[in-house]
Amino acid sequence: MNRETILMDYFAALSDRIGPCNWWPGDSPFEIAIGAILVQNTNWSNAQKAINNLRDHDGLTMQGLRKFSEEKLQELIRPSGFFRMKAARLNNFLDFLSRNSAECITDLETVETYELREKLLEVKGIGPETADSILLYALNKPVFVVDAYTRRIFNRHMLVHEEIDYHELQEFFMDVLSHDVNLFNEYHALIVMTAKNWCKKTSPDCEKCPLNKFMEN
Repeated sequence: MNRETILMDYFAALSDRIGPCNWWPGDSPFEIAIGAILVQNTNWSNAQKAINNLRDHDGLTMQGLRKFSEEKLQELIRPSGFFRMKAARLNNFLDFLSRNSAECITDLETVETYELREKLLEVKGIGPETADSILLYALNKPVFVVDAYTRRIFNRHMLVHEEIDYHELQEFFMDVLSHDVNLFNEYHALIVMTAKNWCKKTSPDCEKCPLNKFMEN
């Protein structure tokens, strides 16, 4: 069985059990991008608290975010953890948008995907996972987002090796799957849901996992 067939069989099994995930939550592409930065090194619940604080202070636009002093921004995003570092990263991201003459993040949608990805990776504090999340979820670019959850699940199924790096893991999917934004969006969301509910780091519930039938006996 080839890799594309295997991956699509996994996708079908997860879709059948979990259903549509409607991820990434956010009322605008800019909010989604801000969320991708705030969720670094924390869970979504904490990031959401910070986003809600920004929303309550009209801070989920470029202009709104710019109006805050450094101290005020740190205060608002404190629930996300590492708030000083993340405040600097948010300002770095705003500077990136300004340098690229973007009055709104969606102004970048016309930039070729690889070129835009390289530009994002030049922003201090934005690594591959954050950049790819912004590309896929905020800008509808066909880039597959991978993370520790992806590595955990597919390593346990002996489809990738334990020390696989980000780009090799990403290519594991992108080399064979159709470059479809909706597919990439839903697949990554399903992987996250699976890791959180069944394929946990410790005490995984393999018996109830939607992917149990694919495990080696």
